[in-house]
Amino acid sequence: MSSQVVVEAPGVHRVEEHTPRAPGAGEALVRVHAAGICGSDREVYQGNRPEGYVRYPLTPGHEWSGTVEAVGAGVPASLVGRKVVGEGFRNCQVCDRCHAGETTLCTDGYEETGFTQPGAMAATLTLPARLLHPLPEDADLTAAALLEPAACIAAAALKADTRPGERVAVVGTGTLGMFAVQFLRASSPGELLVVGTRPDREALARQFGATGFRTKEQELPGDFDVVVETAGSADAARTAAALLRRGGRLVLTGIPAPGADGLDPTDLVVRQLEVHTVFGAPPDAWSHAVRVFAAGLLDPVPLVTHELPLAEFSRAIELVGSGDPKVGKVLLRP
Repeated sequence: MSSQVVVEAPGVHRVEEHTPRAPGAGEALVRVHAAGICGSDREVYQGNRPEGYVRYPLTPGHEWSGTVEAVGAGVPASLVGRKVVGEGFRNCQVCDRCHAGETTLCTDGYEETGFTQPGAMAATLTLPARLLHPLPEDADLTAAALLEPAACIAAAALKADTRPGERVAVVGTGTLGMFAVQFLRASSPGELLVVGTRPDREALARQFGATGFRTKEQELPGDFDVVVETAGSADAARTAAALLRRGGRLVLTGIPAPGADGLDPTDLVVRQLEVHTVFGAPPDAWSHAVRVFAAGLLDPVPLVTHELPLAEFSRAIELVGSGDPKVGKVLLRP
């Protein structure tokens, strides 16, 4: 029996029979291979996602990979049978931000797969075909299920605009931090430092290309050209900014809880720091992530530690929030 997860309300879910929805005009029906779980999915289940950024009842799942089974009118038939991943933001395509390619800033309001629209924790997912990004025929779909967080870091890498030989650093050693190391390594930095709270992540960071590793408790160097922050902890932004040289470039991707230590505006102005932020991934970042993945420069597989069936959704949510250092990326397999 095909099944799907439905979060009825915060803390209340069920696994029920799933009926695929035939694709309408401009849509595609995708057979889901795997769906990843991240902190925002846990927020959905716990009920602490910001108002307006979730709509119950809901089938979650914004990180996914799969294979196109059918397409609707106006969609190329050549997509059928293709391995794909897909953007989450359901942008309007007609506002000025969408026309500029900044689809995550769509002025028509927020709509996203797995939060306000049905997600991929189901046997199939029907969505606008324009959101799909085809993968190579030999792509590993389990690895590709992590391309959504990779696309967010691809957006950060594009904003960082790292040049070969520059000194770069990553703050954070979770999934996003490890992706940041891989993207920045591809730009041939002169130095690539990773700063985190878990010494056990050093080996993996170096495997992905880091040339140095320090915990926040150790003395940290400065004069870095670029720093990408992925931790989202209360003091991560300040830690990241302190690593930079005058005129350096900072990209923030983490979302800390209210009350975090903010950046010092005097420090930003006096040191003329260039600050960028990332929330989600626009089309160019998705294309960049898929291209880097297809070229073999991005390896998500070592980040996956658990693969569970949809029926074990509760256990998957518990694992993600357990704090166990042995828990990395958790995937659900329909």
